[in-house]
Amino acid sequence: MSNHSANPNPDARRSPGPRPRAQAAKEPLWRQVVGGALRGERQAQGRTLKEVSEAARISMPYLSEIERGRKEASSEVLAAAAGALGLSLADLLALTQRDLVPAGRRSRPEASAAAAAPLRVASVTRLPGRPQAGGGPARAEVRLAA
Repeated sequence: MSNHSANPNPDARRSPGPRPRAQAAKEPLWRQVVGGALRGERQAQGRTLKEVSEAARISMPYLSEIERGRKEASSEVLAAAAGALGLSLADLLALTQRDLVPAGRRSRPEASAAAAAPLRVASVTRLPGRPQAGGGPARAEVRLAA
């Protein structure tokens, strides 16, 4: 006599419910958004992955995984990568803000239009002056617009 249940498919017993991938399609993952922002900024500066990884003291394969949204980086690693690009963590967050606010939540009727409008990056300007500690490029100014 067999100990198996009458249903030969064990997956059939699982309750139907949302799968993690279905949720990911609705809201972007932080690692994907921040990785895309880092890659976009690096490419906008015309810098190679090798240059930035060396400046940030992060291995090139690991930085590549971060940029592709495959690795969840610590705040220290994100600060190093952003710093190598002349950005602070606040600058990096500003670059990702538009992609982090789901389209359905970008404005609320109960709030004033100015308060409800999401911020967007209007411009990123390299500031003249001293390079950052560690020999990185000069700081950047991120201007936000509503």
